[in-house]
Amino acid sequence: MVLLVFILLFLLIDAYVFQAVLTVSKNWSPLWKQLARYGYWVPTALCIIALLWWTFGDPYKARDSFRVYILAGTAIFYLSKVFAVLVLFIDDLQRGVRWLVKYFSKSASNLPGEPITRSEFLSKAALVASAVPMGLSVYGIVSGAHDYRVKRVSLKLPNLPKSFDGIKIGQVSDIHSGSFWNKTAVKGGVEMLLNEKPDLIFFTGDLVNNQAKEVKDYIPVFEKLRAPLGVFSVTGNHDYGDYHPWPDAESKRKNFKDLVESHKLLGFDLLMNEHRMIEQNGDKIAIIGIENWGAGRFSKYGKLEQAYAGTDEAAAKVLLSHDPTSWDAIVRPKHKDIDLTLSGHTHGFQFGVEIANIKWSPSQYAYKQWAGLYQENNQYLYVNRGFGYLGYPGRIGMPPELTIIELKRA
Repeated sequence: MVLLVFILLFLLIDAYVFQAVLTVSKNWSPLWKQLARYGYWVPTALCIIALLWWTFGDPYKARDSFRVYILAGTAIFYLSKVFAVLVLFIDDLQRGVRWLVKYFSKSASNLPGEPITRSEFLSKAALVASAVPMGLSVYGIVSGAHDYRVKRVSLKLPNLPKSFDGIKIGQVSDIHSGSFWNKTAVKGGVEMLLNEKPDLIFFTGDLVNNQAKEVKDYIPVFEKLRAPLGVFSVTGNHDYGDYHPWPDAESKRKNFKDLVESHKLLGFDLLMNEHRMIEQNGDKIAIIGIENWGAGRFSKYGKLEQAYAGTDEAAAKVLLSHDPTSWDAIVRPKHKDIDLTLSGHTHGFQFGVEIANIKWSPSQYAYKQWAGLYQENNQYLYVNRGFGYLGYPGRIGMPPELTIIELKRA
């Protein structure tokens, strides 16, 4: 039933927009006219075939990235056409008004233009309105998906010991290895971070989309992430396989076990509701890491009290927590001595505008803290915009981020 609804919806949208194609192409040469009119329906047929495959086949046997392309491609194709539908509706509205005026008034014969025929101008405008978001989406995939940017932040912490003054932290988040389609570009992003020569590297969750096997081909890439004081990581909401249809509970447990093993193969010190002490010249800072904890519908595997216990001797404390909603919910209310929390999760919705003092993204309507640095008294939260992508295999105005944070004594 759901499949039938989607197919009918797709056909209705296409039939409506096709009227604009007919109008615009009416004076073209016979060859180009036929190419335009028959070619218009080819993507529609492909989308319907994809829906049939998704419904009656076994899409989870295919590569995760392939499923992403199918879903994203179909969504982009039809969301773009919605813009054309809106313009065509304006055209039909004015045509309807003209028809009503003519029907009820003899003076309507004096109205300019054809009363019933579709406007060629608005038909062209509709196709342009559809092409613009389609073009932006393609640009976001081809150019934006791997346009890595280094974000630099300098923080002054009152509790930072002298031995750690000037320490440089590199943060990577939301790799989502199952979505990658350009390994060469991914290698370039890793090299960009290494060129910054961070003293510590933190990975704040979502190594995969659903299955641990997604990262297999990228272990040789990300295992190159090394830092003098270590590489530490935590899990994100996607790492547990909660969004995948497993045949049984044991399969899901094994997948997570394999995910944990992947962190070891990468050389990451995975913090599962625990902490590590970093010591220099007798001074200590605590690196605390919790499993995913998110407000609302997101999983709450994190146990902050367990991870925090035993950190009293550390002069400064840094928390790795994938979901930034944990900062207001469980970090600040009880632990005023956690100086810095590092998160990811939001991706900045992979879409937005950040120019000069303008900072906007749909993400801000879902998350109070969604990208960049936040401060409450002497506590800081930094939300990384993500290294990879999920769903839509690209980014528009919200490039993938490599964060470099320098800690200074206040």
